[in-house]
Amino acid sequence: MKAEGPHAGQPVLRAGPPAAEAGAAVILVHGRGASARDILTLAPELNQPGLCCLAPQAAGASWYPWSFLAPIERNEPGFSSGLSVLGALMEELAAQGISAERLLLLGFSQGACLRLEFAARRARRFGGVVGFTGGLIGPPDTPRDYVGSFAGTPTFLGAGDPDPHVPWSRVQESAEVFRGMGAEVDLRRYPGMGHAINREEIDVARLLAAGLLERNPAGPTGAER
Repeated sequence: MKAEGPHAGQPVLRAGPPAAEAGAAVILVHGRGASARDILTLAPELNQPGLCCLAPQAAGASWYPWSFLAPIERNEPGFSSGLSVLGALMEELAAQGISAERLLLLGFSQGACLRLEFAARRARRFGGVVGFTGGLIGPPDTPRDYVGSFAGTPTFLGAGDPDPHVPWSRVQESAEVFRGMGAEVDLRRYPGMGHAINREEIDVARLLAAGLLERNPAGPTGAER
């Protein structure tokens, strides 16, 4: 799959070992007005030396122009372009030996919304899904007739309540959709947190990454895995 649209050709920042030498990988997706460099500051917080970390950059620092609650067509072509970037990165990792079962999908705010929508549309057993303050994309009447199963994928959804951009009701709805698709969902509400990521949330992501590496020790492709 080749990335298309306005986000194609944007930089992808990397940290940790190359995929061919890593035990697992994480794709980190930044929020509106932020950058790949910003979200990649979570890599040392995850504190996993064997983890390959990739952070794509959105053109103009935004994956799509309007609220994630707007009609999806209003957020084109950025929305579809963002999904294609994530798909291309997933396929790049697969070609280097990192299967979906060894991949952690993580995003914050707008990046979490895009990340969750991508996961739902490509449902399978992932290594883990982490949504920091995000939900599935589209207005309240959007059909959620996704195809596929998460087959027990550990999924974390956390958000402040109230949040100025992401209603708690949408986070809850997203959790129910993921549960209905076979994900093991850990949903946490943080009253008064604001639009941020807290230490507990980072610790959850760190433990998910650590679990992946325990099951898949880092090393060259094909070496004692």
